[in-house]
Amino acid sequence: MNTTTPRRRRRLRIAVLAFALLGILLTVNTVSVLTATAQASGEQIVRLPGGDMHVVQDGPPDAPALVLIHGLGGSTTWWDPVMPRLRDLHVVRVDLLGHGKSAKPADGYGMADQARRVAAVLDRLGVRHATVVGHSTGGAVATSLAEQRRDLVAAIALIDVGPRLDAYIGGDSIVSRLVTTPVVGQVLWRLRTDSTIRSALSSAFTRKVQIPEQIIADVRGMTYRSLTETDAASSEYVKERPIPDRLAPLGLPALVIFGSRDHRWQPSSFQDYRRVPHARIEMLDGVGHTPMFEAPDTTGTLLHDFAAQPRN
Repeated sequence: MNTTTPRRRRRLRIAVLAFALLGILLTVNTVSVLTATAQASGEQIVRLPGGDMHVVQDGPPDAPALVLIHGLGGSTTWWDPVMPRLRDLHVVRVDLLGHGKSAKPADGYGMADQARRVAAVLDRLGVRHATVVGHSTGGAVATSLAEQRRDLVAAIALIDVGPRLDAYIGGDSIVSRLVTTPVVGQVLWRLRTDSTIRSALSSAFTRKVQIPEQIIADVRGMTYRSLTETDAASSEYVKERPIPDRLAPLGLPALVIFGSRDHRWQPSSFQDYRRVPHARIEMLDGVGHTPMFEAPDTTGTLLHDFAAQPRN
């Protein structure tokens, strides 16, 4: 005997329809988020196949060249606090593909690919020899650039660049971890606010700093794919071979700066860089993952003096 009442049957049909509609909406949102792209913008754009790049240049063109490469989710704005200490150098700041005001295509986010694009930018700008600086994920790009173009990279400086993958200690917020979860991540990305972005960035700082609105805007301007694929690519690059092992055979002058209170990487792991010949290691006491904001004068002076040294 069928005991299901018409009312129950209607409720069941409504529930099934609701779940079906929810599934459709989630699918549409996922596809929309994963396929989003954006064009480059800004005052100086270098046109390149596969995605144009935004750059900012400061200082005398004939001065020693210093190239600054930001980390994951960053942009040229992250270097603003140290710029007063670098005014007599030719400073080239680059927005990596998918970041800041550079283009955000569907692919091209591997570390070697990013490095090739930075090299192409420098070639277009007429930079022949440079000290290249990378912060966090930008250090993987800088290292790959040095591996590919020893003729271009005269020296390398790394700021809080984790030497090996097992040295990562996290510090990410719950929201940050959920962003990489399929379907859920795409929904959270669609719903991101300035508040959630600030929360996700919190582990990048130890000291209290005022995060500029432009940094928040630059993260909002990223696509889901440009963020997650760059993150995955940087992890794969370090997993494949630790950064110190990549640098050691290059014989480059190297400066390694790290904060003693980095919340993302084990500070003790930075001793790994001691096996890199010619490496100078500077620990900044009480500083976290982002010395450019937490100790801008000290960081800027270290970068200036390193870049200003005569190179053969």
